[in-house]
Amino acid sequence: IRVARCLEAARQRCCRLEQEGRRAREQLAWLEVERAALEVKLKHARNQVEVEMNKRHRAEAALAKQERKLQLVFETLRRESWGSGEQCSVLSALAGRRFGASLVPGKRSSAVDESGQSLLSHSDISYDRTEDDVVRS
Repeated sequence: IRVARCLEAARQRCCRLEQEGRRAREQLAWLEVERAALEVKLKHARNQVEVEMNKRHRAEAALAKQERKLQLVFETLRRESWGSGEQCSVLSALAGRRFGASLVPGKRSSAVDESGQSLLSHSDISYDRTEDDVVRS
């Protein structure tokens, strides 16, 4: 009877271990599927980062090009004797406030101004619709 009880206990342990093994294999399979899905997401995220970095590099190159153009315009306007003293003071104010060191030859600003502020406020813009008609002709 003692041997039969020991054999029954051993059989029950074997059954428990088989069930645990089955659950462990199922969990492993599920985790492998989840890992594969996460690897796909990681690959897509890396690709997206690369795309965004390329866009950023292109945007920074375009910004540098525009800054060079703006600097040339600023230098040209500064060298010319144009307009009234008020216009010169506006140009000086814009140069001091907005551009800072970015218009100093050989220097480029290290940070992008993301304030969203325009060089001119809406009240500073003089818009004449007759110029549009001339351009379209």
